[in-house]
Amino acid sequence: MSHPYKSQPAAAFWSRAMAGVPPEEVNPVGLAPFRIAPTDAVVTAGSCFAQHIGRMLRALRCNFLVTEEAHPLVESSLAQQFNYGVFSARYGNIYTARQLLQLSQRAYGELRPAEDIWPQDQAWIDPFRPRIQPGGFLSRREFELDRERHFAATRQAFETLDVLIFTLGLTEAWRSRADGAVFTVCPGTAGGVFDPARHVFHNFTVPEIVEDMRLFITGLRRRNPRARVILTVSPVPLVATARPDTHVLAATTYSKSVLRVAAEMLTEMLPDVAYFPSFEIIMSRAHDAGSYFGPDKREVTGPGVAHVMRLFAERFFGMSAAPRAPAAAPVTGSDYTRQMEELMQVHCDEVALDQG
Repeated sequence: MSHPYKSQPAAAFWSRAMAGVPPEEVNPVGLAPFRIAPTDAVVTAGSCFAQHIGRMLRALRCNFLVTEEAHPLVESSLAQQFNYGVFSARYGNIYTARQLLQLSQRAYGELRPAEDIWPQDQAWIDPFRPRIQPGGFLSRREFELDRERHFAATRQAFETLDVLIFTLGLTEAWRSRADGAVFTVCPGTAGGVFDPARHVFHNFTVPEIVEDMRLFITGLRRRNPRARVILTVSPVPLVATARPDTHVLAATTYSKSVLRVAAEMLTEMLPDVAYFPSFEIIMSRAHDAGSYFGPDKREVTGPGVAHVMRLFAERFFGMSAAPRAPAAAPVTGSDYTRQMEELMQVHCDEVALDQG
């Protein structure tokens, strides 16, 4: 008898692609619609997990484009604390598609949020980069000058990149009732004062995410026609959910499902938009006795990051001999987990949601 499954490759069957396959050899990556050349300028943005992408690009000596750098006299450890070099520009974590669209609109003067600065004690906090400056900005003028420099660096990144790698992280967000501007985290957690009369919770849907990304990519290509985009979904669970009737596990499952569907729709809708299954690679260990998550069941371990990055390098860079543990991801799991916990305390705004 003949039927469509007769001609399917081994990757289409659970028994051949998952059962009996060593966990570190599971490869859910399909054909890439394009390759990244060594000279291609690559820009990264997204949630906390996206920070691994930039570190991988450095480890592989690829052209990781950084347009907003610290002064040459600033020590590297201090520069990292102030979020220089974590992403291509100093925009910090971008958890939602709306934030990415909003960043572009603000950088080009198309959006000026009504609530654009938070006074706090003797400092000033950026509502859209609340932890970008440890301790906050010392004056409003310093804040405004830094923001102008940041927007210029963001525009440069968008206009000169060849490839943007964006990691979708969350669907839950808090926004201003005045104009709908989306904050990085809930006001009152990492700066500002929460006011239910001014701030409202929103859980983005598939159509909203698809439309936000479509608008962003269309705008990006209007200014940079050669731009190609790789989407991923962060495997990192939510720190907390704002839905009081929902367990954080159920909220996480919903959020990641919505993001995954939206990413799939975008790859079918727009040319030169690819999907890379970071989420699937990490979650593949849920089907065996091991795990790619640390003791907190949230942070991804060194071997998990190495698995993701090895397959990414193979598929998009053609590096079949890519290192299994990039320099940025030490082999020792406990050491790596400790280092990432320290990094995330500095560079993940979302952790502020669970600080009492």
